[in-house]
Amino acid sequence: MELKNKNILIVGLGVTGVATARFLINKGAFVTVADRKKEQELGSEELLIRDLGIKMELGAHRIETFENADLIVISPGVPHTIDPVIKAKEQGIPVMGEIELASRFIAEPIIAVTGTNGKTTTTTLLCKMLEESGLKVFVGGNIGNPLIAYADRREKADIVVIEVSSFQLDTIDTFRANVAVLLNITEDHMNRYSDLNAYAKSKARIFENQQPDDTAVLNGSDPVVCSLSKDILSRKVFFSSKKEKGVTISDESIISQENISRLLADFKLPGKHNMENAAAASLAALAAGGTFEGVGSALRKFKGLSHRLEHINTLNGIDFFNDSKATNVDSVAKALETFERPIVLIMGGRNKGSKFYALRDLIDKHTKALILIGEAKEDIMAELGSIKHVEAAATMEDAVFKAYHAAKPGDIVLLSPACASFDMYNNYAQRGEDFCKAVAKIGTVYS
Repeated sequence: MELKNKNILIVGLGVTGVATARFLINKGAFVTVADRKKEQELGSEELLIRDLGIKMELGAHRIETFENADLIVISPGVPHTIDPVIKAKEQGIPVMGEIELASRFIAEPIIAVTGTNGKTTTTTLLCKMLEESGLKVFVGGNIGNPLIAYADRREKADIVVIEVSSFQLDTIDTFRANVAVLLNITEDHMNRYSDLNAYAKSKARIFENQQPDDTAVLNGSDPVVCSLSKDILSRKVFFSSKKEKGVTISDESIISQENISRLLADFKLPGKHNMENAAAASLAALAAGGTFEGVGSALRKFKGLSHRLEHINTLNGIDFFNDSKATNVDSVAKALETFERPIVLIMGGRNKGSKFYALRDLIDKHTKALILIGEAKEDIMAELGSIKHVEAAATMEDAVFKAYHAAKPGDIVLLSPACASFDMYNNYAQRGEDFCKAVAKIGTVYS
């Protein structure tokens, strides 16, 4: 793909936009960045790209800038349906996402992981399995480093492992994953997609360029995933998690049922959903050339990730768990099902079009009180407020203190928001860190 002397427009700045700009400049392109943010809203790294000779158009999108481009590259957070992009497409101007662009400059095998929940845990675990197998791995995509940063790197890995979102898959064309993993599909981002079917079709695009000698790893317990699998051309391997049976697999050409059961017996993270993540990672790692010993070693060592059902502290007999990464209803459901003790649940943030009432039965069964924060607290109260005691909180610290007073020794205080964080924070990690600070403050006040 020839980029030298091309007029290329990047839509959306952020980490991905900055990395894409650097890549394109290194390829000799003339680069313009368009972002609706104003200059005072940009971070220091975003402003540094001016030093690369990149033109920036901030505050609004100019149609003529889009129509004069030779190529448009969209960052993941930018909908591909905005009016300037549609008009550019009508003029025959090619539009692609960052992972599509990056993949055209990568020769190494790619493993891609998508799904509504569990992507980051599975991607991280998969990377560790391959590293324990003696392979040099680049891990990135929607987690950590953008894929374009690897395409721009001189030092190459043996294999590339990436987490991929539906937003990124919306803008692929030739992108191909040698091993593709689909963990699950439940409602999420309904403020961006017309319905669950549209969202599911975006996720299924991870398989559309696979060849018969590639591998698709699929959740056989998920009916939506199973309904999408019939059109996949690559080898399909299903994992299925049943509480009474553990994890079963459909195809023993990668690993026998006996050996997968033996491997997963050493995995210590709680919850059926984490067992599914471990099974998916194991199958993908072995399909990509990982060893049984390497997979087993990673499973034994893996302690989980921050902000994902992370135990923070025990204060006066009350356990505090940070599940800030739970940004949709299904992830909250999985968190509630993990515990058998009474829960005081902190929810709220920016609503992504979620149906909170789907949690009614689980909240009735597992929780003793709800503490609500953020823009969505009124929506959540309207759908769930009749079930259990509900309190609204102005800040995270206020929420944590109210949750502590609502709990008793032996109970759990769980931050599992079911919402995005952007009403109060830059990201879910910042929200989780604020929760941890509030828990620490309780420790100094009441211990």
